[in-house]
Amino acid sequence: MPINELLIREFKRDLDATKKTLQRVPKDKWDWKPHEKSGTLGWMAGHVASLPGFVIAVSTAQELDIANPSARPPKVEKDADLVELHGKLGSQACEALAKLSDDQLNETWSLKQGDKVLMTMPRYDMLRGMCFNHLIHHRGQLTMYLRALDVPVPALYGPSADERPF
Repeated sequence: MPINELLIREFKRDLDATKKTLQRVPKDKWDWKPHEKSGTLGWMAGHVASLPGFVIAVSTAQELDIANPSARPPKVEKDADLVELHGKLGSQACEALAKLSDDQLNETWSLKQGDKVLMTMPRYDMLRGMCFNHLIHHRGQLTMYLRALDVPVPALYGPSADERPF
């Protein structure tokens, strides 16, 4: 089986789990933050919703220069449909992953800021380690925001304190 098919299968499971989390974000708490050093709920939810865009960037180019204003993720407004945005970008990311060969997954990919190279690694490692894990990490943070707001946390990899699906 080609490696991209394995990546897509894994990514789709995480897209589904993320959708369940985003569906619970209370818009009336958009500006709430759990700590002064933390981002707001709205920033975190918007970041999580738009992270599949990073998968698209890694899948479709050899590098990303974050100094370029067009490379920055979109600012997600309070009235945005988080689930719709996440679903649209997730579908596009899966389409981009489907076009990658095993050889392309082994090619070098770089994250840059102008002339400065921030990191370089094989595209597979960037997708799996930096894109997928990045999404999982921030989704975990988002579930803690929900918990602090007393919003029921969905069961993601097993039961949560609020849902016992087994």
